Formats: sequence, C-alpha cells, structure tokens
Amino acid sequence: MASTRLERQQIVISESESKRLIDLALAHAGKRVDGVEVTVTGSNFATSRFANNNMTQNQAPERVSVSVRVISGKRQIRLSSDDISQSGIEHLVDNAIKAVALLPEDPTVLPLPALALTEPLARDVDFNRYDRETGEMSADQRSDSVNSMIEAAKKHNLSCAGTYGAGGDSIAIGNSNGMFHYHNESACECSVTAVAANSSGWAKVHNPKSIHVDARALAESAAKNAILSADPKDVPPGKYTVILPPSAVVDLLGFLWGDFSATSHIDKLSSLLGKVGQKVFGENINIKDDVFHPMQAGARFDGEGLPRTVVTLVDKGVVKNLVYGRKSAAKMNAKPTGHGVSEPSPEGEFPVNLVMEGGTASIDEMVKSTDRGILLSRVWYVRLVDPTTILLTGMTRDGTFLIENGKISYGIKNLRFNVSVIDMLNNVLTLGPSVRAAGEDSFPAVVPALKVANFNFSSTTKF
Repeated sequence: MASTRLERQQIVISESESKRLIDLALAHAGKRVDGVEVTVTGSNFATSRFANNNMTQNQAPERVSVSVRVISGKRQIRLSSDDISQSGIEHLVDNAIKAVALLPEDPTVLPLPALALTEPLARDVDFNRYDRETGEMSADQRSDSVNSMIEAAKKHNLSCAGTYGAGGDSIAIGNSNGMFHYHNESACECSVTAVAANSSGWAKVHNPKSIHVDARALAESAAKNAILSADPKDVPPGKYTVILPPSAVVDLLGFLWGDFSATSHIDKLSSLLGKVGQKVFGENINIKDDVFHPMQAGARFDGEGLPRTVVTLVDKGVVKNLVYGRKSAAKMNAKPTGHGVSEPSPEGEFPVNLVMEGGTASIDEMVKSTDRGILLSRVWYVRLVDPTTILLTGMTRDGTFLIENGKISYGIKNLRFNVSVIDMLNNVLTLGPSVRAAGEDSFPAVVPALKVANFNFSSTTKF
C-alpha cells in the first residue's frame, strides 16, 4: 500500500499500564477508607459516516478513563476522570474520600467482594476477543469498506447512507482486597441504508472481527430490499403471520432482558414477577446468558469483578432463573451470578450475553411455507406501552413485503404494530439458525429469525 495512506496505532491501554494506574490509586488511598475499587477503561473505536453516496465524517476518538469507588462504612461513592496523570488520579482519589464522608449512610451498601469471590477467573488463552486487524484498523481501511458500499448503491442507481466503525475497547478492574482483572476486545460495526425514489432497504452487522463484516454484501442486501419494495401498496391492518429477521428479533427481545434481573423483581417491575418456575413462553423457546458462547462479546467478569456464570433463563418456555448481583443475591438469599453492574447503581445487574436457541429453517423456507403473511426487514422506533406484558409499539421500515402462496408478492407500505413480547414468544411457529444480530434499540445478541403467528398490526401509514 502507498505510504500516503493513513496508519493508525493501537492505543487501547495495555494490561500492565492499566494495573499501574490501578495500583497508583490504591496506594494513594491507603487505609484512609474501608475499601477502594478502581476501573480503567480505554477505547479507540473509530467511525466513518457516509450519506448521499459520499463520505461525510471520520471520527477517531482515543480515550482512557479511570473510575474510583470508595466505601466507608455504609457509605459509598464513585467518581470518574479522564486525567490519568499521577496528580490527576491522586486528586480523584482525594475528592472521592472527601465526598463519601458527606453522604448519608445507606444500609444496603456491602463491603468489597472478598478475593475468594473474584479469584476463580483464571486466565484462559481460548478466551481471546481481540483481533488485531480489527482493533488497529486504519481510516483508509474503513474508507475502502465505505467505498465498496457506495459502489454497490451506484450500480443500482440508489443512494446510500450509513456508518462503518472499528476499533478496540479495554476494561480493567482492581480493588483493595487484591483483585485484578483485565479484558480487551475488538469490534466492527457496519450499518447501511439504500434509498430509492419511494422505497428503502437496510442491513447491519456487529462482530468482534472485521473479517466477518462484509460491507459490500450488506450494501447489496440493502439495495435488494429497496428495489423489491419499490412502489409499495397498501394492505389492511390486522393480525398476520410475520417473518422477523434476527435484527428485528433482537430489537423486540431487548425489552425483555431486563426482566430477568433480580433487582427488577425486588422492585416489582418485572413482567416475570412471581413466574420463575412457571411456563410463560412457548415450548420452543430456550434462552441462556452465556458469556462463553463463540458468537458473544464482552468480559468474563462483572462490574465488581465477579466471574460471569452461564445462566439458563428459559428452558422449553419455563422461566428457570434470574441473574443476580451481590446486593440482590443477598436480599433474595441467592448466589451472585456475575451479572452485577458497577456500583453504586439502582439497576443492580443485567444479562448481557443473551443466546436464544434457534432452529434450522432459512427465511426463504419460512416464506415458502407461508400462505399469507408479511416479511419484515426491520422494526423502528419501538417503544414500551405496558411493562407488565411488555406490550410494544413500533413501525416497520426499510422493506416490508406481502407473502402470498409461499412467495413474496410485492412491497407494502409500512405498518404500525402493537405486540406483547410474551404473546409473541407464545406464537413462534418456526425458528432459523441463531446468529449474532445487531439492531438499533438493543445491544447485539445471538438470536434466530422467527416466523410468528398473530402478529398484530394496528394501523397503516402513507409511505
């Protein structure tokens, strides 16, 4: 490659440098308080944006932050800073120690986890989620991917817009009980919308390795949907058999994940309250939180450094378990599962490595087996209407199609839906293979495409 091309150096903070900063903070705090926890995060995730078939923006932020949590009796506080100089960290620690004394006591504050709770996190060379090609991708390499998408759009006389990002992130956590963990990983995300005169198509992928993100193929997929959905026709609202691609599934199920948090049950906010051990979903629904799944991302430790465990959330439609942080585990006489968020937090814990078991049917096979139904490309602007049933409302977007007699007949105008996630998961007819999917309203998860009966569309649109 010519020497004029832009090069980019890896800047995500290393394990040794992260530990040096953590040790510096712990040493400065000394024995002035009962416990100190320090978190160091780094990121060099860079993004290239494009619109109207032209590159519009390049962002390459480089950031390292340090966060200090101080515990004094039944008081705790967390302060953060981007100043990682020795004086900056010492100033941060001093301010935290001063501030924590000003807070009222909180009887729910726990001491830092004992080292024995955090030590089982042994090093494992197989748990490597950092790909150097992705983590150190240059602006020129991102530009090449963007240009490939623009070329695809131009070939079909379409206009395209979207983003292509890549880089690395790291997190290290240590505390005054001697715990230290470090994790770094790479990520690549590509989203493209192809726009025609009266139609559009969209595609998105997120993966720890850029080799699994084929920008040109995504643009071709978005272009295909834009072309096929041209001159959309009206169809009446009502209940249809619907085929949801994984990107739509992940955005709808994202509203369910928080209901597996033990804290949401303590606060009586979960739609699954009182239903652990009961059959809530269809027999074909199986969901786990599995940080070790090969399509997953993220660290093996939680916000307090506890090892993440694999938790079966739903087995054959039965709600089997919740996830626990230390605080909720203490309140509910359970063991923490390694899903705690950084304290202090009202949220408590959250499942972040969701894996829904899939089947074998392709979307084409689902279409062929459907007499009359609707194929969605994505859901848009999804909002929660009723948290007790996870009733959602939202729109279809970027390519919605009527299926008749096992074939796609034509593109249709967008529809508004009102659907309960619990009802939806009781009406799943067919599942596709589980894949790592990315949407817009939830974080990526491993989910299948779904064919769902009685999906309720409440109104039509003019576009």
